[in-house]
Amino acid sequence: MGERGSGGCCPPMDLMRSEPMHLVQLIIPIESAHRTISYLGDLGLIQFKDLNAEKSPFQRTYANQIKRCGEMARKLRFFREQISKAGFSPAVRSVTEADLNLDDLEVKLGELEVELVEINANGEKLQRSYNELAEYKLVIQKAGEFFQSAMSSAEAFQREYASNQSGEESLETPLLSEQETTTDPSKQVKLGFITGLVPREKSIAFERILFRATRGNVFLKQAVVDNPVTDPVSGEKVEKNVFAVFFSGERAKNKILKICDAFGANRYPFAEDLGKQAQTINEVSGRLSELKTTIDAGIVHRGNLLQTIGEQFERWNFLVRREKSIYHTLNMLSIDVTKKCLVAEGWSPIFARKQIQDALHRATQDCNSQVDAIFQVLHTREMPPTYFQTNKFTSAFQEIVDAYGVAKYQEANPGVYTIVTFPFLFAVMFGDWGHGICLLLATLYFIIREKKLLSQKLGDIMEMTFGGRYVILLMALFSIYTGLIYNEFFSVPFELFGRSAYSCRDPSCSEATTVGLIKVRDTYPFGVDPAWHGSRSELPFLNSLKMKMSILLGVAQMNLGIILSYFNAKFFGNSINTWFQFIPQMIFLNSLFGYLSVLVIIKWCTGSKSDLYHVMIYMFLSPTDELGENQLFPGQKTTQLVLLLLALVSVPWMLLPKPFLLKLQHNRHHGESYAPLPDSEESLQSEPNHDSHGHEEFEFSEVFVHQLIHTIEFVLGAVSNTASYLRLWALSLAHSELSSVFYEKVLLLAWGYNNVIILVVGIIVFIFATVGVLLVMETLSAFLHALRLHWVEFQNKFYEGDGYKFYPYSFTLLDYEEE
Repeated sequence: MGERGSGGCCPPMDLMRSEPMHLVQLIIPIESAHRTISYLGDLGLIQFKDLNAEKSPFQRTYANQIKRCGEMARKLRFFREQISKAGFSPAVRSVTEADLNLDDLEVKLGELEVELVEINANGEKLQRSYNELAEYKLVIQKAGEFFQSAMSSAEAFQREYASNQSGEESLETPLLSEQETTTDPSKQVKLGFITGLVPREKSIAFERILFRATRGNVFLKQAVVDNPVTDPVSGEKVEKNVFAVFFSGERAKNKILKICDAFGANRYPFAEDLGKQAQTINEVSGRLSELKTTIDAGIVHRGNLLQTIGEQFERWNFLVRREKSIYHTLNMLSIDVTKKCLVAEGWSPIFARKQIQDALHRATQDCNSQVDAIFQVLHTREMPPTYFQTNKFTSAFQEIVDAYGVAKYQEANPGVYTIVTFPFLFAVMFGDWGHGICLLLATLYFIIREKKLLSQKLGDIMEMTFGGRYVILLMALFSIYTGLIYNEFFSVPFELFGRSAYSCRDPSCSEATTVGLIKVRDTYPFGVDPAWHGSRSELPFLNSLKMKMSILLGVAQMNLGIILSYFNAKFFGNSINTWFQFIPQMIFLNSLFGYLSVLVIIKWCTGSKSDLYHVMIYMFLSPTDELGENQLFPGQKTTQLVLLLLALVSVPWMLLPKPFLLKLQHNRHHGESYAPLPDSEESLQSEPNHDSHGHEEFEFSEVFVHQLIHTIEFVLGAVSNTASYLRLWALSLAHSELSSVFYEKVLLLAWGYNNVIILVVGIIVFIFATVGVLLVMETLSAFLHALRLHWVEFQNKFYEGDGYKFYPYSFTLLDYEEE
């Protein structure tokens, strides 16, 4: 069953058992090692083992090459940041690419980084100079207004003073003319001033600190700048005020300078002469226009450079990551004592043997090496990795199984059955063909736009949904199927497959929901008769139907799990598990719950009114009592006694023989630890047959306790797992009732008001409730419950799930790896 290409009428089931693997050894000449690993990475069918695990990364042979690749990767990350800041996007890597030498790329990347860093540095300097000049221009304009207004007010005061006095005094400090005293002109103090810009949010504190530091011996004048100014230091837009501080003496000046530095105030020189002010403004305006032209030219040049880098970025990035992965892999190889060969070991599928040998031969020819690489199979008792060949349809289902645990090498894979059982059990809980159609349309959108969405970056939730698009597709199709069986379209029944078998007893149909229905036609051909909807018996009828159906489905799936444990035992040649695990488990489960399932089917077929609860309870409490009206078939009492006896016998059958037989098996094989390894390739497949206790110290007490736990778990689990399948009934009922509530209490209620506004509001509420609750929350709920039924109730009957995945060395995986 697990062997590839075995004879028979049917093709091999690649998903039923993992691919047969073997451990291979490659002896590669050192001159062709790089190309060989490159070709094997293109092939992607070998998982290398690290033969230098005891060495640190810095002690390995190709540490310097990895360091070079890391440095190039750093430069490429720098380019990516610059490209994204500039608003460009790297071009998609072309399929056909010319070969590029790593040494040439290293030189090219170095030159581009130097050029780009220089452009950025020059651009930052020019931008800072431009921002400083823009601030300087604002200071000249605003401070000039201070002096202009002060000069005009001083001249007015002088004219007024001259009219009152014959004498005429010189005007030295126009801004202080209001406080001018009658002191001697020769003793007047010459005032100094500092101008600049201070952030507006700090202006009040700035003024207060100046006043306190100089004890009020300064005069501060501020003017608000209307628009935010680009700060030369931070490069951010900041709201600022232009200030002018007038002071007397060097000591005050030093204090003011320190306060300006502390508050981040930018100071600029200012000429008091009006002619010089006009000349300075003209010079600053000219320099600003020149800087603007230079900055624009630099931005264009930088954009062209980044665009050139962006066109080749993906190609360079892939090459660097590819080379780095090749050297990482080469570091896992051990060097031969002659220093002329590298020795590699790794796992590969048996079917890939010819492809690997071809890749080795091609690498030798392309390198003009005189010695061909050697390929040989190693025989080992180590457990091989698990490898399933999946496609875009089956991979999502396999991921559901792998999330629980990776299959042990070549054990039966639940993923084969999960493809059908998972969406079906989901649909049993989600049965409504209206909601199923909504899910189907959403999934078809993902499938139709598959190629476009694959190339886009999606959000976490969207990416998860897109990855499971084929799972949701089958969930939708099965939901439509079960919805047709339940006859529910947004909780509304339809006569799709013919007319109802029931009719009203009288023309007025006044008692249609109680006792007024009689059967007038043949049974409704498919699914639930629409006449049940709205009747008094609807809920008891559907409860009975769905509960019994849940038990039937649960017992069937648990039986499938136990049967798969038989195929595992047969495949691995473990007869102990066949006779003392599979057979007693089948007997125990079917003696109780298999018998219950048969009773349900007989009751459906015969229309009997017997109470199955009573039958099952008294089968244990009073097995010898007469059944009376609860008897469904002749000889039922005897049958129940036999089944009860078989169930009781199967418990010690599971518990006792297996530990003693394992003890005998251990004693028989004791001392054969040094037996020669088999030469055939079958050794790998037969290895799992040997119990692990044969190669370790055998502790009978541990084995017995383990078997006791396993037996108790199965016996109790048979009851709890069967009860767990009743969630199918509960979730289905909840979904149906919620759908009915939204339809009757929202949509029909709004319709009854005969008001357009209320109707529109009702329709909107109904749509949002249906999408939010039934199509999102209920879908997630049913998905999680179906997941639990597979992981716990189904897989614990046979699935060990203690293997490890096959991760081949492949360049196709580089695109999905995070740097």
